[in-house]
Amino acid sequence: MRIIGGNFKGKKILKPVDKSTRPLKDMVRESIFNIIDHSKNEFVNLEGARILDLFSGTGSFGIECISRGAKKVIFFENYLNSIKILKRNIDILELKKYSKIFEKDAYDISQIKLNTFDLIFLDPPFKDNKINKLIEIIKRMKITTKASLIIIHRSKKNKENISKNLIITKEKKYGLSKIIFGKIF
Repeated sequence: MRIIGGNFKGKKILKPVDKSTRPLKDMVRESIFNIIDHSKNEFVNLEGARILDLFSGTGSFGIECISRGAKKVIFFENYLNSIKILKRNIDILELKKYSKIFEKDAYDISQIKLNTFDLIFLDPPFKDNKINKLIEIIKRMKITTKASLIIIHRSKKNKENISKNLIITKEKKYGLSKIIFGKIF
C-alpha cells in the first residue's frame, strides 16, 4: 500500500499481516479524496483539518489525510495486530505530532472528551451491524459542525437503513465496497 497524494505521496505504508483487517483499497481511497477535494456537497479542506478515523486499522485513511495537510488525526482501533502496524506506520513517517491513537473500541468514543472534527471516517467490519448506534453517539457528543463530513465504508451487499440523523449526500460503489457520504444535523 502507498500514500496516493500530498507530502508523502508514493511512500509505502505497512499493510495488515492477517486477513482480520480489511484495508481500504488504494483506488477507493483515491476516489474518496477526489470527491472531498472537488465536490461541492462533500468538500473538505484538509489543510489544517481535524480528522476522526474510527476503526482505523493500519491507518491508511488517516495517514493519507495527514499527507494532504490535516492538522490532527485521532485514530481509534482495538485490534492489537492493527494497532502495532498503525504505530509503526506513524513512527516510520514521523507523524506523532499530527496523530493520537486510542487503543479502544470505536463505540467507546463517548468516554473521551473530543472537540469537533471536519471529517469523520467510519470503517467498521462489514459484519458490524451497529453503525446507527455510532451515528447516534457522534450526534449526542456534538463533535460535528454543519460543515463536517461523515464518510462510511460498508460492503455493497449490506442493506442498511442508515439513521435519519445522517443526511446522505452521495453514495458510490467500488468492487465490494460502498462509500456513503453524509452530514449529521
